[in-house]
Amino acid sequence: MKTQIRLKVNGFEYDILAKPNRTLLDVLREEIGLTGTKRACGKGACGACTVIMDGEAILSCLVLAVQAQGKDILTIEGLSKDGKLDPLQDAFVKYGAIQCGFCTPGMIMTSRGLLNKTAQPSEEQIKRGLSGNLCRCTGYVKIIEAVKNASAMEESK
Repeated sequence: MKTQIRLKVNGFEYDILAKPNRTLLDVLREEIGLTGTKRACGKGACGACTVIMDGEAILSCLVLAVQAQGKDILTIEGLSKDGKLDPLQDAFVKYGAIQCGFCTPGMIMTSRGLLNKTAQPSEEQIKRGLSGNLCRCTGYVKIIEAVKNASAMEESK
């Protein structure tokens, strides 16, 4: 049996009819059509499905959509404003941290959650913050450089 839920995603309200056991990841991708949030492990082990919920980075494969009602959800699609990339997105491009791109949305959203809490994280804090995100293409050096650069750019504003 499906239930009516209302989600606020990227500033827009969505009324969805979904089964109570549907994850936020499933609803974002299949009902709302926001496919930037990636489905990978489905067990909370890789970080590919990371979104921001009420300012915190969360794994959308581990949250039921019904639990996300009344929360403010931000996906990779909502990160840019007025056609301008978020400083993190810009830094990922500038520093070549994108590689194949599959893990990139989760890496960026996890990093955004970190920068929301800690404006100038140390390299160790960045490494610890990204420890739940897997990337098969890189040694993370460019990703860490991108996050450090973005935090410096935001601090100078």
